[in-house]
Amino acid sequence: MKKYTSLKEIQGELTQNKLSLPQLISYYFEQIEKNQHLNAFNEVFFDSATAQANLVQQKLTNGTAGKLAGMVVGIKDNICYLDHKVSASSKMLENFVSPYSSTVVDRLLQEDAIIIGRLNCDEFAMGGSNETSFFGPVKNAADEQKVAGGSSGGSAVAVQADMCLSALGTDTGGSVRQPAAFCGNIGFKPTYGRISRYGIIAYASSFDQVGTITSSVSDAALLLEIISGVDNADSTVSSLPVPNYSAHLSEGGNKKIAVLKETIENDALDPEIKSAILTAIETLKNQGHSIHYVSFDLLDYLVPAYYVLTTAEASSNLSRYDGVHYGYRNTQAESLNILYKKSRAEGFGEEVKRRILLGTFVLSAGYYDAYYQKAQQVRRLIREKVEALLNEYDFLLSPVTPTPAFNIGENIQDPIVMYMADIYTVLASLAGIPAVALPLGNNRSGLPLSVQLMTKHFNEQGLLNLSHRFLNDLS
Repeated sequence: MKKYTSLKEIQGELTQNKLSLPQLISYYFEQIEKNQHLNAFNEVFFDSATAQANLVQQKLTNGTAGKLAGMVVGIKDNICYLDHKVSASSKMLENFVSPYSSTVVDRLLQEDAIIIGRLNCDEFAMGGSNETSFFGPVKNAADEQKVAGGSSGGSAVAVQADMCLSALGTDTGGSVRQPAAFCGNIGFKPTYGRISRYGIIAYASSFDQVGTITSSVSDAALLLEIISGVDNADSTVSSLPVPNYSAHLSEGGNKKIAVLKETIENDALDPEIKSAILTAIETLKNQGHSIHYVSFDLLDYLVPAYYVLTTAEASSNLSRYDGVHYGYRNTQAESLNILYKKSRAEGFGEEVKRRILLGTFVLSAGYYDAYYQKAQQVRRLIREKVEALLNEYDFLLSPVTPTPAFNIGENIQDPIVMYMADIYTVLASLAGIPAVALPLGNNRSGLPLSVQLMTKHFNEQGLLNLSHRFLNDLS
């Protein structure tokens, strides 16, 4: 069976009876088996996915199938699915079975998507290379010595290696866009509050946002319109109506695009990424868009502000994993205090413990004003600067990552190097704006390259339209 790159292709063959959903799901099971060594899946939902495929096939026969009939999707292992395991790739939640489904899972199933399994990720979504997972690193299908990116590395590789049509990840500081860039996919992070976070295992609640990893912009648009919108279970969700994104992808005239000068003219940027982005800028110019180079003088403050704030929120969010209520528990503890200490010390990995300690420090008496409060002020300045730029320009353009995928084990021992790899993705997260990573082909070593586009709050339609037109011309 061939590799499908969009739901439209699959639904066309289903309509012509050239394909059935049981055949499709069997094909993806075979692909997962063949690519087991990439370690993208923590668990394959053989029984529930097969049952869903048979059910939706019957609906197709009856003419009652939903918009996502034929969409085989993997979900990151921090997204809850009723009666299925969810672990956030941590020993702390090993074998935990979710008692309910997240809003995004419910909405996928309501439109007859098939959820094929839970995908490997950095532990509690903390990492940029998918090397902190309790289940081991995910390998990049383009080069198995390279990282997949993180934290949604399993989601990116599952789509890259044709183990499912699309995948959901979560993006706190780039965790959808960066692995999508490393694996040659389209990684879309919507505006903060566009999609419900109910049923998502929290890392940093004022940053976390569900995003999509796909091979086509049309699939990203369709998934976005299905899973977005008001949810009474999440008070942070916007009440703005959700546009019919997929129906309007061809719309949109010529736009003003601001290139963030310091992100391109940077010694840390890989020369091949720079060259690919400059070629992409020429493509955009040829389409009729106007390109303007603008300065963003707060670049040096992005990563420090992001890590102060997210580690503080992680410290608070992860305090619930105490060895008492649920999850991993040390069985030799002789007192309650020792139970807490040993359960957390043994249940969490090194990177998660590092971030909890950092977060606890910046929230502690005497340091709160100097670190946490100061970082909140910097975040406000960053947001104001971004909003001012987006009042003048329609889109911002920058790299997604400073380098292509690096070797497994190369940077994991140096947290500062790992954190600085987020320098281009955390801007959209701090400002809460939508952003997308778009593939730009491969470098001389065959590793994927990418470019990032950002736009104002809730202008997902404009971002999807520009991406659609750009990639059509690029191909």
